[in-house]
Amino acid sequence: MTVRDVATTGIETAGPDATAEALALRMEEVGVGSIVVETEMEPIGIVTDRDLAVEVLAAGHSPDEVTAADIMTETPVTVEAEEGILTATNAMAEHAVRRLPVVDDGKLVGIVTMDDLVVLLVAELGNLGRVVEAESPTY
Repeated sequence: MTVRDVATTGIETAGPDATAEALALRMEEVGVGSIVVETEMEPIGIVTDRDLAVEVLAAGHSPDEVTAADIMTETPVTVEAEEGILTATNAMAEHAVRRLPVVDDGKLVGIVTMDDLVVLLVAELGNLGRVVEAESPTY
């Protein structure tokens, strides 16, 4: 199974000039915790709900004056679409990130999140549990 198989393709993106206010409103509207900042479909940063809370609100900045470029994590860790799931989980662990923009030849094609992988893991563990039940003797 590749990262492409589990990645969300309806990824939310914004340009570097988008205001923190616009980013927050969009995240709330579509129910996501991050927006990938891109130019010409190439990810140049990522803004998370934590970035908005810490870099804007807690710092006392006005959300309509701060831009994505001001608060984004630059050069986000990405994963190639055709890589395996283990590559994604290794990258998440190595870089302590919960979200990985997915790229194909450098172009943004989706995002894979820790939540996506936990859902996959739960489904796979359920499958294995059914095998164990089917193969276990009755007592």
